[in-house]
Amino acid sequence: MTERTESLDGEEGDRAWTFRGNRLDPAHFATAMIHLYRGEMGRATTWRTRLDTTTNWAVITVAASLTFVFGSPQNPHFVLLLVLLLVCTFLYIEARRYRYYAFWSYRVRLMETDFFAAMLAPPFHPSPDWADRLSKNLLQPSFSIAQWEAIGRRFHRTYVWLITLQLISWGIKLAVHPTPAPDWATIIERASIGYVHGVWTVATVGVMYGAMTALAVGANISDAWREAMPRPLRWLARILRRAADPLAVNSYPLEQMATIITCHGQAVALRLMEELGRGVTALKGTGMYTGEARDVLLCTVTDVQVLHLEEIVYQTDPDAFVVVGRAADVRGGGFRPFDIPG
Repeated sequence: MTERTESLDGEEGDRAWTFRGNRLDPAHFATAMIHLYRGEMGRATTWRTRLDTTTNWAVITVAASLTFVFGSPQNPHFVLLLVLLLVCTFLYIEARRYRYYAFWSYRVRLMETDFFAAMLAPPFHPSPDWADRLSKNLLQPSFSIAQWEAIGRRFHRTYVWLITLQLISWGIKLAVHPTPAPDWATIIERASIGYVHGVWTVATVGVMYGAMTALAVGANISDAWREAMPRPLRWLARILRRAADPLAVNSYPLEQMATIITCHGQAVALRLMEELGRGVTALKGTGMYTGEARDVLLCTVTDVQVLHLEEIVYQTDPDAFVVVGRAADVRGGGFRPFDIPG
């Protein structure tokens, strides 16, 4: 997003916000952003309320099961395991709702940190790519976290206490009902369910709890730790995340590398720098068929800026040649920062 010192009528004077060819005066633009912020905040609040609702279901279910199981020595212990499966179902549902909450709250947070906060401190303008990030999220909605990561976060925040309490209560039930168990062998024997031996029952429950714990640990690794990991491990983590959930993508826009061959390199470069806010590198080239001199411009943009770039080039030089390709990894210059050498 850039600013131009011209009014909506094309006259010099009032400043107008411009983005992808559309112009708004500052008052209209601020009003539009305020309404968008209010709408996104309302959606985030709605999904946050739904998270609390699912948690309440789980709490009430666990409380009812404990009351029933310990109400009489003859009440079966496997009721707690059935309720455990139900609580895990609630966890899955809540993780799905958490993904939607994270989706809406991402937009809210982006506007708070990169737009409203930018009004309060120098240099009083947003970060270079905030509009691209918000625009991409509006044009191509996608979850910012995978399902497994959402399960790990909700288990870490809430369900670890409910499930741990339930498993401890299950162990106490096996140890004291119908009579106190004299040894571990008796407890394992009481854990049997029909034809399923107690060893398999305990092992299955242990594997489930261990898997959820592993998800919680993986989902709560800090960004600093992730950046400190060797590059091959980071690449492997991205591949595993993509395999686990193809719909969960990075909320940052993808970078594209544009190569422009034109006879009007200076004019094209000036418009790209002014309207897109991206740097341009110029090289000298020669058309091997015609033998004429050409300017070769290199410009890295985000995917939502590609159409605007093509429009600028076409308007400035209809005979220009443009090649746009996916950039694998772009660092610095308004994009992601460089890695800190280890």
